[in-house]
Amino acid sequence: MVQAADKSRVKTRLKAISEALESGSLTQVARILNSGLEPSDIAHLLESSPPKQRRLLWQLVEDDLDGEVLQYLSDDIRSDFLSEMDARDVISIAEDLEIDDLADLLQQLPETVIAEVLDTMDHQDRQRLEEVLAYPEDSAGGLMDTDVITVRPDITVEVVLRYLRQHKSLPAMTDTLVVVNRKDDYIGILPLTTLLVSQPQSTVRELMHTDLDPILVTTPDSEVATRFARHDLVSAPVVDDRGKLLGRITIDDVVDVIREDADHEIMSMAGLDEEEDMFAPILKTTRGRAIWLGINLLTAFLASAVIGLFDEAIEKVVALAVLMPIVASMGGIAGSQALTLVIRGLATGKVSATNLGWLINREFLVGAINGLLWAAVVAGTATLWFGDWMLGALIAVALLINLTVAALAGTVLPVVLKRLKIDPALAGGVILTTVTDVVGFCAFLGLATLAYA
Repeated sequence: MVQAADKSRVKTRLKAISEALESGSLTQVARILNSGLEPSDIAHLLESSPPKQRRLLWQLVEDDLDGEVLQYLSDDIRSDFLSEMDARDVISIAEDLEIDDLADLLQQLPETVIAEVLDTMDHQDRQRLEEVLAYPEDSAGGLMDTDVITVRPDITVEVVLRYLRQHKSLPAMTDTLVVVNRKDDYIGILPLTTLLVSQPQSTVRELMHTDLDPILVTTPDSEVATRFARHDLVSAPVVDDRGKLLGRITIDDVVDVIREDADHEIMSMAGLDEEEDMFAPILKTTRGRAIWLGINLLTAFLASAVIGLFDEAIEKVVALAVLMPIVASMGGIAGSQALTLVIRGLATGKVSATNLGWLINREFLVGAINGLLWAAVVAGTATLWFGDWMLGALIAVALLINLTVAALAGTVLPVVLKRLKIDPALAGGVILTTVTDVVGFCAFLGLATLAYA
């Protein structure tokens, strides 16, 4: 109920902003923006606005909110705003951001600006930021926050609590303390819930958990997300290859990774960038989409060339041209089902070399059974439609072949593309469509050529 009320309140305020913009009351817009909305809601409003209106709204956002709002924006829009800032503006924003969030912003800025920002920071913060910037953005190192509270295993609960009270506040998403030795090597974790209900004389060594393996700093962010989801983690320590503690990853950053991966899978199926601005300029959007339209055109020419090989058969039996799209379309759907399943399995780590063989056999049988089922339906329909049992038999065999091949191609193709370092979500759909079209047309028209020769 509370969440629904909050959502309704945000919608009301967003509507009030739209009405104020239409009436030209910028003072009212600024008041609602800066006192009535959370930074995430402001970011949503900016992403939902056309470019001209977006820039006006951004100018009305108070300076002390800029950094928080930027964190929630897509890379494309964030980069656009950052490109208009000078080093002083970025330095001002940096004062209010966590190290991991600041690193995300700086990675989109020129080296000269990054250097100026680093020069203004104290030695400790600069060192922590440089540690994060040293790792790829899509790795555990790029996700981690170096702000971690650590304790030694030989101290008591009473000492730990006294130590915590010396802090004005704890880092966000702190659910555990990390236990390290004097060399900062990771040993285990001490949950706050355990700490609070334990006797003051108990030692950290007696209470700590050692069953949580730390995350290696070079681990890809997709694997980090999978691990968080599998073990219901709120935070996890990050170590180097020698076991030395470097930082921690928190659930808020992992949620961003999960959302971005989901967006990537959906958008890539259509050849789009998941960070593409919905309200980007016409020419920029046109350029981005033209590439995949061109690739699709080449595959369409290939399918047309296959059809051209059997033009004599089509001239003899016009019904072939009517029924051809059915074979290709059914194969495309069957292949897409398997393709989507395997791409998702690869992303979540559920598909590997150990179970791929079983999956291929399963999809082959599924394709064959569906092929037999729908071949019978289409054969009967085609026979009644055109009064030609031979035509019905031909399309039945072609449909069986194409659905079986499509299921196999949809299963194997993502694995092959991944091994070739090609994004299956981006290239899989185009290649699969080509395969199902070519196989479907060759099977149907080839058989017809032999039957009606």
